[in-house]
Amino acid sequence: MGYIEDLRKAVGSQPLILVGVAVAVINEQGQFLLQKRLDGVWGVPGGFVELGESTEEAGRREVWEETGIEVGRLDLVGVFSGKEHFVKLANGDEFYPVTIAYVSRDITGGALTADGRETLEAKFFAVHDLPAGLSPLLSGLIKQYAQQQTRTQ
Repeated sequence: MGYIEDLRKAVGSQPLILVGVAVAVINEQGQFLLQKRLDGVWGVPGGFVELGESTEEAGRREVWEETGIEVGRLDLVGVFSGKEHFVKLANGDEFYPVTIAYVSRDITGGALTADGRETLEAKFFAVHDLPAGLSPLLSGLIKQYAQQQTRTQ
């Protein structure tokens, strides 16, 4: 049983504040690694931080577990939180995520795979060829990041 499951035993479905990470992995061709989750939605790898784990460790773990890719250096993009990020799951559990977002261009190993438990498919996409089913917010952030990188190079 994990930390969040243990908390849920004590507090039921009432709202929690949970810390999570999201990692945008970019390969040498400037393509973004996206995963198709079990709900059919495309996104970047990520998940919740475990007890005793740094957010960087959690980010690397989540990328590897969900896509088979190993990453090294993580650069902070930002922290996202607030009532607009509130989540109520189908089972009634509620939470307010505090999501620490990173970007990594430091692919150190592994082979692209889908774990079948959280990821149906994992693939690199060019900015101009993002998949259908990607959230408009994430699509906009990816395009904004790519434009900033083009201006600074």
